[in-house]
Amino acid sequence: MTMTHSISTLLQRNLDVFGENDPARRRAMIDEFYTEDCVFHDPNSGIHRGRDEIDRIAGAIRATHPDFQYQPIAEPEVSEDGGRIRWVSGRPGEAPAYAGTDFLIAREGRIAAVYLFFDKLP
Repeated sequence: MTMTHSISTLLQRNLDVFGENDPARRRAMIDEFYTEDCVFHDPNSGIHRGRDEIDRIAGAIRATHPDFQYQPIAEPEVSEDGGRIRWVSGRPGEAPAYAGTDFLIAREGRIAAVYLFFDKLP
């Protein structure tokens, strides 16, 4: 039985995946919240296809700043089968180091595609 999730939930879980330091927990979330053929578009590292690649790139990004936290700065916005969430990232208690917007496309209650855009800090 496949769990289906709201797009608002998927937007938050995507941030959780990229903010997770524990590889086993991160992989469990990827298996639950992403389709098998999911695609992640990163403006820095390109296109990553499938759960294994998303797991690999999320771990690699996390390793560059393991103490950063992703913090939404607006409520998720949903339109049909897509949505977006704006966020900042940085060390807790310090000014954010960078900001971004994640756009995702959902299919059957899971993430089918994520597009990452970096934003100017608010």
